Amino acid sequence: MIIFRYLCRELLFATLAVSAVLLLMVMSGRFVKYLAEAAAGDLSANILFSLMAYRLPGFLELILPLGLFVGILLAYGRLYIESEMTVLHACGFSEWRLLFYTLAPALAVALFVASMSLYLTPAGAERSNLMLNAEKSRNEFDHLIPKKFISTSGGQAVYYAEALSEDKSTMLGVFLAELRATEAETEANHQVVIRAKEGVQQIDPETGLRYLVLRDGYRYEGVPGQREYRQMSFSSYEVLMEPPRLRSRWRDQIESAPTTQLIGSDNPRETAYLYWRLSLPVLVLVVAVLAVPLSRTNPRQGRFIKMFPAILLYLIYLLILQGVRGAVEDGKFANPAVIWLVHPPFLLIGLLLLAARNWRPKPRLLPEGVKESADV
Repeated sequence: MIIFRYLCRELLFATLAVSAVLLLMVMSGRFVKYLAEAAAGDLSANILFSLMAYRLPGFLELILPLGLFVGILLAYGRLYIESEMTVLHACGFSEWRLLFYTLAPALAVALFVASMSLYLTPAGAERSNLMLNAEKSRNEFDHLIPKKFISTSGGQAVYYAEALSEDKSTMLGVFLAELRATEAETEANHQVVIRAKEGVQQIDPETGLRYLVLRDGYRYEGVPGQREYRQMSFSSYEVLMEPPRLRSRWRDQIESAPTTQLIGSDNPRETAYLYWRLSLPVLVLVVAVLAVPLSRTNPRQGRFIKMFPAILLYLIYLLILQGVRGAVEDGKFANPAVIWLVHPPFLLIGLLLLAARNWRPKPRLLPEGVKESADV
């Protein structure tokens, strides 16, 4: 029992350390992406930390299997380097027993990953999608940053405001440029440039459409490079704003779908994603079996000598699993259960490596009284 607690403590500490570093790297990259969107005016800065919190379970379900795999390699590799594992083997502690002890914390990690993939990740994805759609439903002018050019979601217009009123309801010094396609395909696109003293937003109560009402300005329309331009002045001018483009990709819908909704579905994409969620806990147990024989290290070589090939094997495993899931989603496989065929080969590899480690050639017995001679 003392050995079991010692091995579990070493393994879990290494797993937590590796997972924390990987999580920090992944979340930093995603946070920088959201921060760039907020700086461009596409997202509100107030929801950045909430988005990261809702995306956290999705990060953990992929990071923890790799963290456990690398944690086993580092923890057991240190025990081999410092000859602690050699002492345990000399006392009759076999690698099969080591595998049995390793599967206990691996099972705990697998259950935690299962809670992420089956429940928390879909719930977090649903909340994050709702927040992003709420941001998209807001018009581009709601994210206005003074003295900065902002393009609309369709890319057909660019607007600029020198300043905002104190209540941020009125734009001052408005510049708006938009491209309009002509009826004749051979003609160039018309360009409309509007310069106004101020602008406010109005919503039509009947249709719900948003308009930008500009006051005291000028409107220029023509084709760039040609002389014919039309100029008009106005005291009030209304511009229809583009409707928001909400996130409605099928992958986002499946990611946020509850697991109970995916069970019993006839849609191959939904079934494939259900099997993917169930495969992540299985992945944890399989990589634990792989890591035990791969962690065995010669003290003269160092514990990092086998790190690269071991991680390469893990990446091959994960990429094949994701590739089969993508093939099922694209309809290349009629039966989504083909995803389960990915796990047995890697489990067999781990068991074969473990059996090869335990196999030793039996010493050749000599007749009694006969000594083996050696060449000098």
